[in-house]
Formats: sequence, structure tokens, C-alpha cells
Amino acid sequence: MTRVQKIEQEIEELRPKELAELRRWFAEYDNARWDEQIEADAQAGRLDALATEALDAYRRGETREL
Repeated sequence: MTRVQKIEQEIEELRPKELAELRRWFAEYDNARWDEQIEADAQAGRLDALATEALDAYRRGETREL
């Protein structure tokens, strides 16, 4: 049995309150990892082309307000 399968099995055995707690924790954990990745990508310049493209589209009047 893989680690993931073991974790899945444990999750299936959680009570509803425990499952809700796990969901909250995982959402926070996942969001923090995503934020770290975006920050690292921005610092490394991997988002520069996207930012330039968006600003160019704005300057050409190809955008709309949300």
C-alpha cells in the first residue's frame, strides 16, 4: 500500500467534524504553498512576459473592467 493509499484510508475513517477540520487545514496549507510558488515565480521573472502582455493589451484598449 502506498503512502497516499494509507492517507486515503485514514481520511475515509474520519468523523464529519474531523473531516471538516482537515478540509480547513488543507485549504490553508495548499493556499500557502500556492502563494509561495507564485512569489518564487515572480522573483525569478517567470511572470514578466505575462505582465508585459497584460499591460500591452491594457494600453491598446483591449481590456474591460471586471
